[in-house]
Amino acid sequence: MSRQVFLYDPPDRFVAGTVGLPGRRTFFLQATAGGRTTSVALEKAQVEALAERIDELLDEVVRRTGGSAPVPAVAPVEFADTAPLDTPVEEEFRVGTMALAWDGDGQRMVVEAQALVELEADTDEDLAEAEERLLQDELNGPPMLRVRLTGTMARAFAKRALEVVNAGRPPCPLCSLPLDPEGHVCPRQNGYRRGA
Repeated sequence: MSRQVFLYDPPDRFVAGTVGLPGRRTFFLQATAGGRTTSVALEKAQVEALAERIDELLDEVVRRTGGSAPVPAVAPVEFADTAPLDTPVEEEFRVGTMALAWDGDGQRMVVEAQALVELEADTDEDLAEAEERLLQDELNGPPMLRVRLTGTMARAFAKRALEVVNAGRPPCPLCSLPLDPEGHVCPRQNGYRRGA
């Protein structure tokens, strides 16, 4: 079976969002264009890392081009997208590996999210080699979402993604672990239960 690539070049909309209540949320990347929508599930930490790396990469592009690249320093307000995910949210796959790149010729940020794949190997070296072979296999590799964004779209995506990540449960002021509505067993207070 050949590799399935969900390509959006460019998308009408590319956002990070969630389904569910804080503490039990499922995170998604969702790309939409021309009447089709692709949603892929991932972990909260992956969303946060993606948003931070996009901002870092865009900052580096601005620095290296001396400001001549079409990349705003901050996300423009008019590009803010606060709408919920498009429904129905149907997971195509769960993300395992992500990659970022800047296409200098097209002046686009390239975001790739590949499906999680479980491999078996006898040693760590064999596992790393098998992973690399699979990820580089353009014909039979895991499914992939590939999105090409303008600098402005990438900044807006990163801003929203960080807002979505931070919209969860508030952190405990002592240990920084998330507070549940029913309370929190704080390790810094030897298990004393704090109310939210």
